[in-house]
Amino acid sequence: MPDIIKGIMSTALKDNEFLQFAVITGCLRIAKESIFTGTNNFASYSVLDERFSRYFGFLEDEVNTMLEAADRKEAASEIREWYDGYIFGNSFVYCPWDVINHLSALRYKRTAKPKNYWKNTSHNGILLTFVKRADFDVADKFETLLNGGTITQTISDELTYDTLHSSEDNLWSVLLMTGYITKADPEEDDDTVPLKIPNREIASIFEEAVVRYFKETVNTDSIKELLNSLWDSDEKRATEVVSELLWNTISYNDYHEDYYHAFLAGVFVGRGYSVESNKEKGLGRPDIFLKDRRNRRAIIIEAKKSDKESDLDKDCDKAVRQITDEKYAEGIPGYEQILCYGVAFFQKQARVKLLKT
Repeated sequence: MPDIIKGIMSTALKDNEFLQFAVITGCLRIAKESIFTGTNNFASYSVLDERFSRYFGFLEDEVNTMLEAADRKEAASEIREWYDGYIFGNSFVYCPWDVINHLSALRYKRTAKPKNYWKNTSHNGILLTFVKRADFDVADKFETLLNGGTITQTISDELTYDTLHSSEDNLWSVLLMTGYITKADPEEDDDTVPLKIPNREIASIFEEAVVRYFKETVNTDSIKELLNSLWDSDEKRATEVVSELLWNTISYNDYHEDYYHAFLAGVFVGRGYSVESNKEKGLGRPDIFLKDRRNRRAIIIEAKKSDKESDLDKDCDKAVRQITDEKYAEGIPGYEQILCYGVAFFQKQARVKLLKT
């Protein structure tokens, strides 16, 4: 392929007497492939370079001008949250593809909500390739990024196609050059660069691709052990297994209570049981209602988020009392065994307590 491109570039650029100036764009700077050998006055600029950086996307005043022209100025904050956040060189820019698409939607429908236009133009194979590499330990870094933090990596903007996957630094470089992450500091011009997820749109891609992958690769033996311990009323072992599952799962949303509810529901879904969640069914129901219809038994779980580790026991007791006070276990005809648990979470730790009857 480099040989083919080299021939094209030589004919189109070097030997073209009718051409005065040319611009070639792409995600990666591939000067080391020597496809531009002999091309006169060739200069390369990446997202790390300051010169021309303002032309890699829309500046905020340009977006505001477009919104004003379209009579949609009220959408400015949403567009900023979803499509801004890139730092190229020392310029803050919006993704132009997203802005154009969303402005088009707003012109058609004033109340149109932002959505992910990125995923319709690019697959997320590079992300999955990254997290599937057993020789790269990147779970903590992805977790930091998903929770709005920054990581620091050595970045190279001179990659070759045969070395893209040869090191972790090269893969972070590819994610930067392709827009999945961005610089966190416009003044940073060293090879070691602080990185972050730029905006809500890209964060949603990370959540869909990366978080789902880690959920799908959770040890199924551990989930079976958790279920067995719950059916056996072994709260001590259940505590150990839940904590182990948390440790091996990507956490995001800064450990909000909704995250823990979704985590529990995700653990039980697809295991041969009927799973109901009050987050889907409305208030006045337990957080998790797990029904084993075949064996006429059920598990009720009420979950709490603790503010500190020392509150885990207290919050477990509060969850158990809520099950009793709200009579969650009553009015469930046909089930001969109903086990009720309070579960409290603090970051990646958990405590499980059985309601004693």
